[in-house]
Amino acid sequence: MAQITASDLPEEAFLQRYRRDSSYTDCYCMIIERSVSMPKYISAFYTTNIFKVERQLLSLVAGKHSSDEAAQNLALGSETNFAAWSVEERSSSQLLLCDYLGRTRSWLMVQPQSNSTRLYFGSAVVPKSKSANGKASFGIAFHALYGFHHLYTKALMRAAFVKLSK
Repeated sequence: MAQITASDLPEEAFLQRYRRDSSYTDCYCMIIERSVSMPKYISAFYTTNIFKVERQLLSLVAGKHSSDEAAQNLALGSETNFAAWSVEERSSSQLLLCDYLGRTRSWLMVQPQSNSTRLYFGSAVVPKSKSANGKASFGIAFHALYGFHHLYTKALMRAAFVKLSK
């Protein structure tokens, strides 16, 4: 099983602008011992059983419906909206999604290596407000869900790893 570790954001990461702007950012990575393309990673990540639960919750709570087909279209670049997100930026190695409220970002990146691929997943949360001295305030929900978010991130990455390993 892949070791999933917290990591510094790579310099080229689309999330860097949020880190520089006092938003909360995180970054996790894992290595898979095979070549994985960006479309393959996107498709695997957003079609895992654990992510399907999130998709169902978003459908019920926010009316944001999605399907495996929509995830595949997102992966192939033929779809710019998926569940509660829209594409903010995309390249051959990265995807940055913005939620429909504009408060959070989800980011995926692949980094090919000689006989493996480093896979990244990260998030950004835009502050609700900033004080006059620039201190960011994220709200009580952010703090209440902070620990869960990190566990869930690792679970999502593990599920994607298993799917990509088949």
